[in-house]
Amino acid sequence: RLVQDPTYESRGVVGFRGAVRSTTRWAIGVMLDVYDQVHTEETTPMALSDSALSELLDALRVGDGTDLVRELAQWALQALIDAEAAQAIGAGRYERSGDRVTHRNGVRPRTLSTKAGDLAVGIPKLRKGSFFPELLEPRRRIDQALYAVIMEAYVNGVSTRSVDDLVAAMGVDTGISKSEVSRICAGLDERVDAFRNRTLGHVAFPYVYLDATYINVRDDALGQVVSRAVVVATGITADGAREVLGVDIGDSEDETFWTRFLRSLRDRGLGGVRLVISDAHAGLKASIRKCFTGASWQRCRVHYARNLLATVPKSHGEFVAAAFRSIFALGTPAEVEARWDDVTATLEDRFPKAAESMRAARTDVLAFTAFPTAHWRKIWSNNPLERLNKEIKRRSNVVGIFPNDPAAIRLIGAVLADQHDEWAIARRYLSETSMAELNTPRDTDPDQPALAG
Repeated sequence: RLVQDPTYESRGVVGFRGAVRSTTRWAIGVMLDVYDQVHTEETTPMALSDSALSELLDALRVGDGTDLVRELAQWALQALIDAEAAQAIGAGRYERSGDRVTHRNGVRPRTLSTKAGDLAVGIPKLRKGSFFPELLEPRRRIDQALYAVIMEAYVNGVSTRSVDDLVAAMGVDTGISKSEVSRICAGLDERVDAFRNRTLGHVAFPYVYLDATYINVRDDALGQVVSRAVVVATGITADGAREVLGVDIGDSEDETFWTRFLRSLRDRGLGGVRLVISDAHAGLKASIRKCFTGASWQRCRVHYARNLLATVPKSHGEFVAAAFRSIFALGTPAEVEARWDDVTATLEDRFPKAAESMRAARTDVLAFTAFPTAHWRKIWSNNPLERLNKEIKRRSNVVGIFPNDPAAIRLIGAVLADQHDEWAIARRYLSETSMAELNTPRDTDPDQPALAG
């Protein structure tokens, strides 16, 4: 619009330059959601060079003004990054100054997704130390955690080839110090610890999901890489929202470790638990009985299906799997229970072990039927938490081998905190109307006589 306006044509480049000056902060604030950082009372207006403005004007003219906002936002963001880098270096590009503390060493490209579109900017690399613009700081909690973990592995010599490649790609393979890494880690640990130890007593959590995944961590005492269990708990609140409840790391999924973890959740205020969803790990089951007295336990139907199929020949696996899936296609508790019994009877002659397994697991796998029908698909398995664990594994695989437990918690905690924030602004996982059904009295035995009086 600015380019096509005849009044701007008559004013020439000078008029357009004035428009750019007045629009720069608006573009950054609205398009990048960082207005408070850019436009404060303490902020000094950025000096705009004639060459930069002419370059921007030429780019806009070539594009016939169609990408005005994106080009303007990209140019302004890059100018702010360069200005901040000059301040950190103590001198501008090619400037001689006694305040200079290091020199530029190229740039690393970064694409920033914004409301104005994808912006391609270059973040200056330094010959000594590292630099990342404060303007982008709120957008990179996970990036920051990953950086800290990789740097800690690098400076302590616990680095694989993939870590070495990442260090080189970030441009910090020289000039990084242990004290600098420690400073970065301390800041991250403070935020992750605050998230892990926040109170949970603000609302009831009728549904709680528990699961574990495994990562590789170097054990200095043993002098070798060991497998460590990372346990995660998520929950659905009384109004249908989702939250990450906690995370911890230990040697294995034994009863002692799970009990300590679950008690820590109770100590932080976790309450109102009606159903706990998990796999059938012996240590976890025992811990649930200890820590959630009065709550039901739902054995994950997906995990159980794998156990069931292990009792039949592979050639008959699809037949048994289809029969098992048919149980969960029905819509009332009575139908589901009747179909379970039918499938069990069908398997009795040919696959007695499978039938025996189904009889033993009936109560635990069908625990979901005591809850509102609208919730069944969300509570009869651990799939919601399994998807979160896949994201944890995806991030952890970038590192490969963590240098220690705190480093693992630092990255995984950042991943979970980020997911927690996304859930906070997302639509409810379960509707408020359906959640209200949890408090509706239900007659579980229609043949039971009414109480006298």
